[in-house]
Amino acid sequence: MAYNGDVKAAGAVASGDGKKETLDVMRSRFTMAISAYGESREDELDDLRFLAASPDNQWQWPADVLATRGSVQGQTINARPCLTINKLPQHVKQVTNDQRQNRPSGKVIPADDKADVEVAEIYEGIVRHIEYISDADVAYDTACDNQVTYGEGYIRLATEYCRDDSFDQDIRICRIRNSFSVYMDPTIEDPCGADAEWCFITEDMTVEEYERQFPGAQPVSTLMSRGIGDQSMSQWISENTVRIAEYFYIEHKKQTLNLYQGNISVFENSLEDRQMKAMGMAPIKSRQADRKVIKWCKTNGFEMLEEQVWPGKSIPVVRVVGNEFEVDGRLYVSGLVRNAKDAQRMYNYWVSQEAEMLALAPKAPFIGYGGQFEGYETQWKTANTTNWPYLEVNPDVTDGQGATLPLPQRAQPPMASSGLLQAKAGASDDIKSTTGQYDSSLGATSNERSGKAILARERQGDTGTYHFVDNLARAIRYVTRQVIDLIPKIYDTERIARIIGVDGETGMAKINPNQPEPVKRIVDENGIVIEKIYNPGVGVYDVCVTTGPSYMTKRQESMEAMSQLLQGNPQLWAVAGDLFIKNMDWPGAQEMAKRFAKTIDPKLLSDADDDPALAAAQQQIEAMQQEMEQMSNALMSVQDSMDAKTIKVKEFEATVKAFDAETKRLTAVQASMSPDQIQDIVMGTIHGMITSGDLINEMPGQDEDIPMGQEMPMEDMEQQMPMEDMEQMPMEQEMPQQMEMPQ
Repeated sequence: MAYNGDVKAAGAVASGDGKKETLDVMRSRFTMAISAYGESREDELDDLRFLAASPDNQWQWPADVLATRGSVQGQTINARPCLTINKLPQHVKQVTNDQRQNRPSGKVIPADDKADVEVAEIYEGIVRHIEYISDADVAYDTACDNQVTYGEGYIRLATEYCRDDSFDQDIRICRIRNSFSVYMDPTIEDPCGADAEWCFITEDMTVEEYERQFPGAQPVSTLMSRGIGDQSMSQWISENTVRIAEYFYIEHKKQTLNLYQGNISVFENSLEDRQMKAMGMAPIKSRQADRKVIKWCKTNGFEMLEEQVWPGKSIPVVRVVGNEFEVDGRLYVSGLVRNAKDAQRMYNYWVSQEAEMLALAPKAPFIGYGGQFEGYETQWKTANTTNWPYLEVNPDVTDGQGATLPLPQRAQPPMASSGLLQAKAGASDDIKSTTGQYDSSLGATSNERSGKAILARERQGDTGTYHFVDNLARAIRYVTRQVIDLIPKIYDTERIARIIGVDGETGMAKINPNQPEPVKRIVDENGIVIEKIYNPGVGVYDVCVTTGPSYMTKRQESMEAMSQLLQGNPQLWAVAGDLFIKNMDWPGAQEMAKRFAKTIDPKLLSDADDDPALAAAQQQIEAMQQEMEQMSNALMSVQDSMDAKTIKVKEFEATVKAFDAETKRLTAVQASMSPDQIQDIVMGTIHGMITSGDLINEMPGQDEDIPMGQEMPMEDMEQQMPMEDMEQMPMEQEMPQQMEMPQ
């Protein structure tokens, strides 16, 4: 596994008194752990062998009993039967498989005022992604199997690079198949080991593999020569193997913590502390804090092969415990098998005794009088192997008084004693009582008939073993807490993180650990959020755990319930048909659900509340919007009218300027013109105005029947204005004087 930090390879680890002291403490702790766990681990190993017993290995039979029931003087033909009818796996799987159907899962919740609900959901999505890529269900199931079988299982966390060409890291949840390879601080109080000061994960490898993986380490021969006289040497090195241990331990450092105005806490001599003091601020109060640093190293017992600092705040090994006892200062753990071993042995013994009794009993013969079988011996001798259509006897044998003797009768076949049968049934019941699971929990029929009564009986059996599931849920909660602690430290650069929803749908989330706020929303010009950027390092988050069926199980159950509901009420298709199709698993179901949703009344698909007050407010808002629209249309009409008036005014001003310019020009040339020339000009101007219709519109007494734009006949115009008057018209009256300003 790769960890966050620089790993110092074998041969590059600095030596000195500090390293020697660390190695001495490490060996001392390992010896203490072996002594503390030694007695309990022997019983746990026997529990595991007992559960894995089969008719081939006979691990459920004690060695001394097998010695007396085996071959006699080398003759196995007289050996007594040693049957193994192993009933314990059924009881163990009843607990572990229930856990697989109702797997515990952690839920992230905000824990302070800086935390954000949306970031908590992103945390959950990242945790599900980590569980998916890690196959965390394998780690959980293995720990649960070991916990239920012999009392303790372990889960570990690690980090590794995303790709070979990347410096980004991912968190992994890994399984520990062999729980006996873990030696955790035996002084812990927390059942998950949250308060452990140290922990070992050991692995035995061959000498050749050791030298290949650690070419810079000291050879085995050198280590063995150095360890002469060391009694603990056998714990690390043997003739053919070398024990390599991952060693996690906590270093405690005392440091002063200062509190400043605004409830700001910083450590002495940190960058923030120096900034506060540079601004002239003095600490309100101070105290000594215990800062923990998690160290990790890989060792062969006599030198550090690799070492580094673990980024988390806890040792990344989580304990899953079954039954736990402390007797006379020593720790003992057990699982479901421990107390059922004797009952299982008794069941095997009584089954073997029954088989032996029936096997040694004589065959059930036919009993008859002498002479009855004469001449038919062959048929009667082979009656048990050949299917004869009939068997004959001699009827001429009499009882001395001439009466025919009865036909041959078969003797009563051998039967097992009632005491033996009762003892075997009692042993079977003892197995149930020691495991806390009875017939109803195992699926056997009972007196209950209603579904509610059956579920209540099954729940009683679950109650007897619920502490196993509860301890596993506690361990998964602690695993999730460690993952939440690691995410801001491992996702320490801008990146796109994959998230998985509770329904299995995948998505992406942009992470920026440098932004000050937990969620940054980027909006467009219309105020619509187009992107969100998250910083998981802002705020404090905690974890609660839920236990129940998986999403797929719930989905199947909901589909069955909706199917029954829709069958009884077909009209509900128009209300919730899209939801029913959405829960189906066949290809194209999601697309069909989207199309079906378009046929449903939009009011039913709306998320609006049906509160009457809100509905009335919505109607008022719609009415106000209509009024605002009408006012807007009216304003636009007024604006258009004002624009038209402005255009007319500008046109009138342009006309006035044009007439004024023409008048000035005529005044200027009047002095040099004769009356005849002036009269010609005036007549041409009038004729042009008559042609355009301007003069006709301004003349009084105009015939209203003459259409606009048509010329008035000259004789009519002369009747209204005689030529003499036209000749005597002053120049000032050449242009109409009754021009009105447009309104």
